[in-house]
Amino acid sequence: MLLALVKGAGDLATGAALSLHRAGFGVVMTEIALPSAIRLTVSFAQAVYDGSHSVEGVRAVRTDAEGWRAVVEDGAVAVLIDPQATILSQMPAHVVVDAIMAKRNTGTGRREGSVVISLGPGFTAGVDVDVVIETERGHELGRIVRTGTAREDSGVPGEIGGKGAERVLRAPTDGIVIHVKEIGAIVGKGEPVARVGDLTVTAPFGGCLRGLIHQGLVVRRGMKIGDVDPRGETQYASTVSDKARALGRAVLEAALTVGREKGLFQLGVGVRKP
Repeated sequence: MLLALVKGAGDLATGAALSLHRAGFGVVMTEIALPSAIRLTVSFAQAVYDGSHSVEGVRAVRTDAEGWRAVVEDGAVAVLIDPQATILSQMPAHVVVDAIMAKRNTGTGRREGSVVISLGPGFTAGVDVDVVIETERGHELGRIVRTGTAREDSGVPGEIGGKGAERVLRAPTDGIVIHVKEIGAIVGKGEPVARVGDLTVTAPFGGCLRGLIHQGLVVRRGMKIGDVDPRGETQYASTVSDKARALGRAVLEAALTVGREKGLFQLGVGVRKP
């Protein structure tokens, strides 16, 4: 079986994992002990909290260094609490994808897998990874970069339904997050959606609450904790976004293209026999 390790299990990492899984790769994902993903309904990171979680019909199961192979052989995505990706010491990864979205390289190198791919800025293709995938919304989204870097992070959230930075919910103070509304709820402008400490977080405009950080997490003032989608389509909260889908397909294309060039695949249909 072809094996892929995806670092991170947020919504964009999940898009990559889904594409690789559907193409026949056995997928292992690594996460921190308390993931701060926002779009939890479409993030395999939720398996860290619940033990298992399904996205678009694909199931992810939290496991450990001894159990990942059984999970993968059972047809599920394995999720490990392993921030340093130490599982690579015992896992022969054909493809490694850094989808942590830290905007910098936190330790990924080209020797970690046969094909090493990163999402977004902070990496140089041909130096510390084989391929960089452009993550900025717009014409270049999903572009496969073979030499050089992705565009620098602008710090401005991409526009959805005519709303950009204003669609992001941020913690008004340091404290514990308590949900008032659940992901997928339709909310009106000014309606409470969460509390942080003694302060209330309200919707900046009417729409669908597309994402909300895990309840009970301790957050810092200014930290992103939610996302309101002005389009008001509830199904968008439970399905992979256009961005995650585009990045996932780009990851799969890059994996098969570079893998074939390195002699790993025969026309993308299997591992070359020794």
